[in-house]
Amino acid sequence: MTSIDNYYKINEILLEIKIPSKEIIRLIKEGKLDEQPFDLIKKLSEIDQNRKYHPEGNVLNHVLLVVDEAAKNKNHSKNKEVFMWAALLHDMGKLTTTKLRKGRLTSYNHDVEGEKIAYDILDKLGKDEDFKVKVSKLVRYHMQPLFFDKNLPFFDPSNMLKECDYEEVALLSKCDRLGRGELNESKIKEECDRIENFKNYCKKVSD
Repeated sequence: MTSIDNYYKINEILLEIKIPSKEIIRLIKEGKLDEQPFDLIKKLSEIDQNRKYHPEGNVLNHVLLVVDEAAKNKNHSKNKEVFMWAALLHDMGKLTTTKLRKGRLTSYNHDVEGEKIAYDILDKLGKDEDFKVKVSKLVRYHMQPLFFDKNLPFFDPSNMLKECDYEEVALLSKCDRLGRGELNESKIKEECDRIENFKNYCKKVSD
């Protein structure tokens, strides 16, 4: 299969399959994602994460959980195709930014790096400019709700609101926060409440 054939197959999986992770794992096992640019998705299995925040293990494990969460939530998105591809590509930046610092695995700036990688992947697949920009900007800003919640200096509402729909950012971030291991009902509610706080803030400053 060519990379374009794989694009259409993955697109179908993302939009039509209830649990996309199972089919993506099957494609990986069959060697269908060995060629560029999809080999980068497969390489996420080689990138470990801090188990304090990601008990599910490597980045690919996390991404697959996020994609399954996104599949449950895609009908709330204004553009399902953009949303699902952003979920699949949201942590590509961890390929180049993950490092062991003072005994801890970190991936500082993976959102910024991820924007470039996501755009490049979609560019290689011949996607139109509007699609490439919408997906890559969601990747770029998917950490903003966390930065808002933690009152971190990386929170950039001005540029985010110019370049993205904050409701789409919030929906992707919700899936990102829930797409990890060992979450109980209390933690799930806490994460959802944080996303609502972010949305309320954005609505207030954008009105």
